[in-house]
Amino acid sequence: MPENTVMPENAEVVISGAGPNGLMLAAELALAGIRPVVLERLPEPSDEPKANGMVGQVVRFLDQRGLYEEISGRAGPPHPAPAFFFGGMTLSFAEVVDNPVHLLPIPQPKLVRLLDKRALGLGVDVRRGHELTGFGQDENGVTLTVTGPRGEYEVRTRFLVGADGGKSLVRKRTGIAFPGTTDTSGVTRMAAVSMPDARRTPNGGIDVPGFGPLGFGFNRLERGTFVFAELQPGKPVIATGELAGEPIPDGTPLTLDELRDSVRRVLGVDLAFEAPTGPGPHALRRVTVQNTRQAENYRAGNVFLVGDAAHVHSGMGGPGLNLGMQDVANLGWKLAAHLRGRAPEGLLDTYQSERHPVGERVMTHSLAQSALIAPGPGVTALRQLFGELMRKPENSGYIAHLMAGSEVRYDIGDAHPLSGRMVPELAVGSRRVTELLRAARPVLVDFTGGVEFAAAAAGWADRVDVVSESTSDTPVAAVLVRPDGYVAWAADRPQETDGLREALTRWFGAAA
Repeated sequence: MPENTVMPENAEVVISGAGPNGLMLAAELALAGIRPVVLERLPEPSDEPKANGMVGQVVRFLDQRGLYEEISGRAGPPHPAPAFFFGGMTLSFAEVVDNPVHLLPIPQPKLVRLLDKRALGLGVDVRRGHELTGFGQDENGVTLTVTGPRGEYEVRTRFLVGADGGKSLVRKRTGIAFPGTTDTSGVTRMAAVSMPDARRTPNGGIDVPGFGPLGFGFNRLERGTFVFAELQPGKPVIATGELAGEPIPDGTPLTLDELRDSVRRVLGVDLAFEAPTGPGPHALRRVTVQNTRQAENYRAGNVFLVGDAAHVHSGMGGPGLNLGMQDVANLGWKLAAHLRGRAPEGLLDTYQSERHPVGERVMTHSLAQSALIAPGPGVTALRQLFGELMRKPENSGYIAHLMAGSEVRYDIGDAHPLSGRMVPELAVGSRRVTELLRAARPVLVDFTGGVEFAAAAAGWADRVDVVSESTSDTPVAAVLVRPDGYVAWAADRPQETDGLREALTRWFGAAA
């Protein structure tokens, strides 16, 4: 080798993209003893408004990692929301048994900064201003070409994870197909604005002169949709959705006058608003294309996709971070186990088999919600009928579990009703099962206070935590919980250890 040849540096895992999913994955790996490198082309976290919170099982996942209290500012477990939106319709979950819809509002720029701090605190190498520009892989790993502030350099890694958004370079360069649909029939315009406080209504909506009150969030009307959401005090966001009119040349910036004209067409009246004061950005943007697409494969050799790199869809109902963050929770511990030589054969393949069907379900309800907000009398009749059906608790409960992702049941290899589902909120003495998952390690919880379950799991003591405490009001005798919070095995009676060793071997490798 020539003397002037520069050897590439090495990293066990490289993550392309320092958004919420990339940073959360980095933290998950760091908890398992892996120190990943995160590459991000932007020199600083973006202030551009995107998602405004999280909905569904992702809130419970963040609680498992101890982040819920930090984000919400509230002590204790998350409480389900009494109502939420589906297709722009407000659904009541007041009569839904075990309502799974949890909400955690937080602007995405704030979430990114919080997760960035967490990742750095765990020793993650986050490189801002460093862009992945190319890569090639072989059976042993991936060689990356990175452009940084001091020029181009190479990194050699065992695994590359694309968390680089819907236009993912990682997905495109890997050649993974991205089938789905592209809808150009509508146009959405939105901006943060300033308007008189007197127009606010007590329920978070707005009273429009000449039209009347409109509720918080989506309002579907015969000529389009109108959105009003004040998630930051004094800086409400207004958005409209209409059928596309005359084509708008690419690169044409949205103006407030264009948004005012759109509001007039949708509502039939003028609405006065001005540009907000203070620093931006102010979310002034126009969307003329809505893609609903999913990667055919979430893995190609040593390259994986998470979040928007793996799936894109409408933001209605807020499914994006619920889907992406749980991709991360599912993949992180499996990558770490493989790198530590503890992964059973085929463990990495279960990322595709478990998460791809979940993405398909989100595509389905995302498209259904888009159909429910379309203008026209036919959709009005459909919404009326849908609303009647949703007044039945069993139907609203079905939609609640669909939106929360709590309908998900992985093929876990165990027949117990809890197996394959996210562990319920069970008490273990004075603690919750959730609190036992802070370190992102598997945990066997014995609610009988005996020794039989611990004895059966003795060969896995180096990688599975065992917690035993006698609890009388728990519906199960023991549960084995994976690091992502999903139950791998459960037993209803004391000393019922059948299948426990098999489950431990299947998910965490052979006994030491």
